[in-house]
Amino acid sequence: MSPRHWLARKPVIIGSVAACLFLVVSIALLRGTAADEAAAIAFSDFLKQVESGRVTKVVIEDQEIRASLDNGREVVTLAPAGYAAAPSFMNELVSRRVQVVVEPAAARRGTGYGTLVMGLAVFGFIGFALYRLTAGRVPTLEKAHSSPMPEAVVTFADVAGVDEAKDEIREIVDFLRDPGRFTALGGRMPKGVLLVGPPGTGKTLLARSIAGEAGVPFLFASGADFVEMYAGVGAARVRRLFKDAARHEKCIVFIDELDAVGRARGSNSLSHEEREQTLNQLLVEMDGFAPHRGIVVIAATNRPDILDQALLRPGRVDRQVTVGAPDLKGRLEILRVHTRRVPLAASVDLKAIARGTPGFSGAELANLVNEAALLAARSGRSEVTDADLDEARDKVLMGVERRSLVMTEKERVNCAYHEAGHALVAAMLPNADPLHKVTIVPRGRALGVTMQLPETDRHTHTAEDLETQVAILLGGRAAEELLMGQSTSGAANDIERATEIARKMVCDLGMSPLGPLAFRMATGGWEQEAPSVHSEEMARRVDEEVRAIVMRGYDLARRIVNEHRAAAVAMAERLLAEESLDADAIREVLAGSLLPAADGPEGLPQAVAGEAGI
Repeated sequence: MSPRHWLARKPVIIGSVAACLFLVVSIALLRGTAADEAAAIAFSDFLKQVESGRVTKVVIEDQEIRASLDNGREVVTLAPAGYAAAPSFMNELVSRRVQVVVEPAAARRGTGYGTLVMGLAVFGFIGFALYRLTAGRVPTLEKAHSSPMPEAVVTFADVAGVDEAKDEIREIVDFLRDPGRFTALGGRMPKGVLLVGPPGTGKTLLARSIAGEAGVPFLFASGADFVEMYAGVGAARVRRLFKDAARHEKCIVFIDELDAVGRARGSNSLSHEEREQTLNQLLVEMDGFAPHRGIVVIAATNRPDILDQALLRPGRVDRQVTVGAPDLKGRLEILRVHTRRVPLAASVDLKAIARGTPGFSGAELANLVNEAALLAARSGRSEVTDADLDEARDKVLMGVERRSLVMTEKERVNCAYHEAGHALVAAMLPNADPLHKVTIVPRGRALGVTMQLPETDRHTHTAEDLETQVAILLGGRAAEELLMGQSTSGAANDIERATEIARKMVCDLGMSPLGPLAFRMATGGWEQEAPSVHSEEMARRVDEEVRAIVMRGYDLARRIVNEHRAAAVAMAERLLAEESLDADAIREVLAGSLLPAADGPEGLPQAVAGEAGI
């Protein structure tokens, strides 16, 4: 046998030898156990054997008695509690010249168990050695699979809210269906498509819909499947995946979470060599497709900024498709898709639900519909109502109610005034989003929640919008100080969020007297301290501007709460009585307790934001 043949067959030979050793040792252990076995008899029969003089030796272990007979046979029996140690029984055995041996409990069993543990340890060591010897020679990708099953087929009808992305990839379906239509004009099929977007926006669903519309196999793999600590395994798995794809005339190869394997090379990480080899193999495989082959590689990521540039160049990734969060029309279409199999009450208005879920992704909308269906089933209803959908939305946005959390009366009162301060400031500022619900029922990690829902989707924010958010966040702290006489730790998260908004206004958005400048820390090397890109004097001025924005919003919140104490107290008392107030109840409380105004909307006075310079 040649050395090369020996190395190729080495794992098989070692495995065969280990199997033989396992068999031999197992037989030996079984024989040893069988030799130790003795016939079990009744205690009365044992006494008869003693009286007849056939017993030559007994071994007493607690209540168990093992006896050797004159014919060489061994028997075992159990004596009544305390009988084996009775003096009368011992005297009788001695008088009949029976050899008596007393052993401590479990002394005999210990040797058998020790042998078994030793055998298991040996076999575990052999198995680990085999794994280390063969792990680098298993070029398999167990998690990559095709899904041509009819029930797994997804089409464009199952994808909603991403019309622009569907238009971008519709050409790929046409290529797969009729490539001659494009090759006649000198066109070629895109080799790779990168889907970029936040989590839950439907990137995987979109890739599956391409295979479903074109009627081709769908090979799925995650970027993490290629990452291994053993040299060569990741590259071998890449080769195996594309080898499986080459068996099909046309197919879709989908790689989810591409950033796990496609991260830019040349980092300072100490464990990057195997990942870079895997990435190099992926680049080579993506270059290896013939132009006429109907194989398209589709990848998805939510971190395109860290991908290697060689992976993104045309010829490998010919097209980048952005899959963003759906707008109002898209959310309505997604809700209609997910409610196809859900019985809805006639009063359900999906458009109102879509309007009240700005920023929701497709996955979050699907979760909302599922939660509503579970709530309806838990209540014993046969249809999903508006109340179920509203409760499901609140659960997704604010967390599940924690009614089991016991709060003292002082904490309930303080929480009510805190949330009343948030709601009052939000109702009085013209740039604030409309109030949806105020509750002092603990949800998630919060003891109380004030929830606002924008009327339309917002893509940009002005300085007034952001300073309004700061004032609303600090409204709870202002109400605690003015109405309760002291502040509590309940405003910690509000202060943190307000400070973060103010810092972004100064450092990222240029919304301060410092001008349109970005104040950020430079990126340092691995285990290096990142140096500052601006002077200490400028850092001090940045801190001053951040503090000025926060204090301006805090002063505005205090002014609103102080001028409308009656409204804040009325809302707090209503919260203590009912625990949760919706938009209509909030409007009712404010309309009956605020000072009269000449031209306020629906009886509410005009906001006093202008007095604070906002």
